[in-house]
Amino acid sequence: MTNGDLRGKIDKLWTDFWTGGITNPLTVIEQISYLFFCRMLDEAETNREKAAQRTGRPFKALWFGKDQQDLRWSSFRHKNGEELLTLVRDKVFPFLRTLDQPRDVNGDNEGAKIGLGALMKDAQLLIVKPGLLSSAISAIDDMEMSSTDAKGDLYEYLLSKLSTAGINGQFRTPRHILETMVELVEPKPTETIGDPACGTAGFLVKTMEYLRRMHTSPDMVYEGPDGRLVYIGDQLTPYQDHINNRMFRGFDFDLTMLRLSAMNMMLHGVIGRCIFYQDSLSESFKQNYPAEAEGYFDVILANPPFKGNLDTDDIDQELTRKVKSTKTELLFLVRMLSMLKLGGRCAVIVPDGVLFGSSKAHIALRQLLVDENQLDGVISLPSGVFRPYAGVSTAILLFTKGGKTGDVFFFDVKADGYSLDDKRNPIAADDLPELLRRWKTRDAKKDTDREAQAFFVPATEIREHKYDLSLNRYKEQVYVPEEYEPPLVILERMEKLEIEITADLRELRGMLG
Repeated sequence: MTNGDLRGKIDKLWTDFWTGGITNPLTVIEQISYLFFCRMLDEAETNREKAAQRTGRPFKALWFGKDQQDLRWSSFRHKNGEELLTLVRDKVFPFLRTLDQPRDVNGDNEGAKIGLGALMKDAQLLIVKPGLLSSAISAIDDMEMSSTDAKGDLYEYLLSKLSTAGINGQFRTPRHILETMVELVEPKPTETIGDPACGTAGFLVKTMEYLRRMHTSPDMVYEGPDGRLVYIGDQLTPYQDHINNRMFRGFDFDLTMLRLSAMNMMLHGVIGRCIFYQDSLSESFKQNYPAEAEGYFDVILANPPFKGNLDTDDIDQELTRKVKSTKTELLFLVRMLSMLKLGGRCAVIVPDGVLFGSSKAHIALRQLLVDENQLDGVISLPSGVFRPYAGVSTAILLFTKGGKTGDVFFFDVKADGYSLDDKRNPIAADDLPELLRRWKTRDAKKDTDREAQAFFVPATEIREHKYDLSLNRYKEQVYVPEEYEPPLVILERMEKLEIEITADLRELRGMLG
């Protein structure tokens, strides 16, 4: 299904809700999300059944017990009328509200605690007309949702219908950028992964997909119904308790985003609580989550909102003591450093102003990265990466907490595989594979050509330029001298042209006279 097809179906579904008497956009999004989640929950259980068959292991249901099979999407999607409304309202939605309780659907007392917690405790079906519920279920069932991209497109388009969408500087990070950043930090199944501004948990989901891809036996890879390869992650079994309960932590203060991200993580196999309602820059962060606020994470992946200035009364004063600013893009970096373990690594998207801003706060932040930690890389991204939502120029900063900055890797991404206009159509030019190749084979002694796409800059030189991290400060441009004709030759050509124009004007005058 193309993006246009998906949007057309959402538009029709949106109209159905409005004509059915549900006109609050937030309510529409919430109800669609609940129904969509019912479908994904069933599909996730089906995938677990298929994985069990493929590995030869006994299947252990996670969500639906033997007496709950009628609550599965595949069971009720073809029903209609009052029968459907009664089932969904009186049985399916009460079932959703139990997802924060230990699951023991197999009756073996080995239940796992599901991670949606309080985010689902208020789930209510607000659709009262059987016809509207039937048409909504039919429309959602008809959407092609086998890929993570399609799910992201759905959420993104739904949120675009809110007049408040993007008010906090939120916009979805493209899938290929998420995947590239995960590849750059190479997370391991024994590590802890965090995102202090998780949105719909794109980085955490892509990390889980990366781990599955890297830890699936070759004979366990199979082709899904959409033609994509499916990685079941059979080699992750020894780490499953860690994955479910300790590996992932995502924080955000947008409840709509939190519910979607919690659903997203559960449907990607992370069933423990890992998504939390919290403003990461607030004083209350270290009070509510003292462990995560200081030295907890091996890896942080983030694209925090570039909101501008915050209310000084609510900012954690420990952050402003290190960098005296109210700008979120600076404060988030300080927060990430505190959240990382010594030796922990981070990949974060920042606006270009962070790289070269001349204020005391900007310089202090860059000095903190270079002098007190190990700045590993600066990846310059083209300005159209986040279109049509934002045209801001950005970069990926890669750093390690502690250590010592030596030579810093710079790379100039000029194309990311998509056009850099609002349409973002696929194109052939794509520097991201080359970025990954050069990053994994980087050598400061060899990559010295400042005219190349990838090169190193020593920390001493960065200090000399007031810790400026903009690629153009250090990249040497290749100037090809232009050859021009001698001035007299150009002048003679102009004189001949003037004579021809004068002759044409005389001829035109004669025709008019």
